[in-house]
Amino acid sequence: MAPQHLESQTRRPDPDETTVDVQLQEPSLTDGPELWRIARDSKVLDVNSPYSYALWCRDFADTSVVARDGGRACGFVTGYVRPSRPDTFFVWQVAVDQAHRGQGLARRMLDRLGDRLTARGHRYMEATVTPDNKASEAMFASFARDRGCALTREPLFEAEHFPGGGHEPEVLFRIGPLGAAT
Repeated sequence: MAPQHLESQTRRPDPDETTVDVQLQEPSLTDGPELWRIARDSKVLDVNSPYSYALWCRDFADTSVVARDGGRACGFVTGYVRPSRPDTFFVWQVAVDQAHRGQGLARRMLDRLGDRLTARGHRYMEATVTPDNKASEAMFASFARDRGCALTREPLFEAEHFPGGGHEPEVLFRIGPLGAAT
């Protein structure tokens, strides 16, 4: 996951809390262009092609979450189940529109996805975070803490793994084993 400076809460939000009137759902094919726009406008995510976001919404909707405010996408979490480790879910990207930042929306989406995947038997969550992305570090750490899970960190990709230069290393965060939310 490329760096995105997200606001992080120090407590797990109450799912009934209405700090933002936003609905969290699985994405549909029509959400692809909006996910691409949110990623592009973030100015910090590695932006994939519009085609990849449409494909993501079709093929990985059950492992992703889209946040909608008034029917319009305002945030998303994309992820997938690792083919070689079917007990492990990998968070690919987390993004929140500028107007919805600072309200705990990224964490709410991560919690929703974590609950859904835990119910399906997935025991571990992984993500990569760049060393300068303190907000994402805090979000994943609070997710692990609030669920009573271990969080391990280890280098995964070094800068030389990315062509073109300018990309920071990516540290693998592994959370688990996951159980019922607390």
